[in-house]
Amino acid sequence: MIPQNRRITIKHVAKEAGVSTQTISRVINGRPDVSPETRQRVLDIISKLGYQPSELARSLIQRRSCTLGVVTAGLKYIGPSRTLNGITTKAEELGYALLLKELPGFSSNEIQPQLQFLLARHIDGILWAVPEIGNNRDWVKEGLTGIPVPIVYLTMQIHPDVSVVTIDNHIGGEIATRHLLEQGRHRIGHISGPMDWWEARQRNQGWQDTLKKAGLPVTEASCVEGNWSSSSGEGAFQQLLHSYPDMDAVFVANDQMALSVLKVAHRLGMNIPRDLSVVGFDNLSESAFFWPALTTINQNQLELGGQAVQELVNQIEVFQRNEEVTPRNILLSPELIVRESSVVEK
Repeated sequence: MIPQNRRITIKHVAKEAGVSTQTISRVINGRPDVSPETRQRVLDIISKLGYQPSELARSLIQRRSCTLGVVTAGLKYIGPSRTLNGITTKAEELGYALLLKELPGFSSNEIQPQLQFLLARHIDGILWAVPEIGNNRDWVKEGLTGIPVPIVYLTMQIHPDVSVVTIDNHIGGEIATRHLLEQGRHRIGHISGPMDWWEARQRNQGWQDTLKKAGLPVTEASCVEGNWSSSSGEGAFQQLLHSYPDMDAVFVANDQMALSVLKVAHRLGMNIPRDLSVVGFDNLSESAFFWPALTTINQNQLELGGQAVQELVNQIEVFQRNEEVTPRNILLSPELIVRESSVVEK
């Protein structure tokens, strides 16, 4: 009889079943070269003894840890946190554990400590889930020599030499602005995110390109920069009202800042959408309950995280076969969610 405080090992199971440890290993790993009767007997004894296979031992045998390294930053922001949620869900579905490293800030391009930490723990691949801000991607352009595992990047400019999974923010800006034009609005202002963020620049460029294509001017007075927060949205909107008083619509680069636009407009006695049509970006779960309900661009960051995990696991499979991993760029398209803040009932 095995003492209750003693850890059950594969040898205990083998002895109880009257077979070799190799046979137990074959059953655990789903190998076909075991008779149905022996397989069932081994499974019954595993259940009876409460045996838990050692993931460490299995990883040494299979030469893989079934662990993904994740580097992220800015989890106080909604985008990175929702993306991480998508990563976690997909990794669990595919049977992978996660090892997380959060950078102290966005601006650092000193990445060696993070890489060394992850590689020392024998991760199978890396998800670099840090938004592209300022020059924190300069090291990518210099090449990624010496990294012995596949790596996939999220939320950065498409790069031909590395694998990137990202939302098409330029298209999102185009869709938002085109929707406002279709509502008969021709003086469309913009509250951008911080312009050192690649995402903010792409949304801004989509807004500019759509107005220019429609033959409408883009002026310095028609755009004010925020920092994603609701408080910055309030100040930016007040500044925009001063610099662009004829504005009849505004595309706001995220829903949090758009919430402040609705608040200030209400305080000033403006009717949304009669006096001013408003479109946000993100499709927060709360945006349907803003007053009025916010028209917004849905970027599915849960899908973004999940797609990145799937792409990385696909690359790991190729890498494990000693085949060359081909970088891929995956652009996910956002979609327009129309609500009351942008459409005037006729």
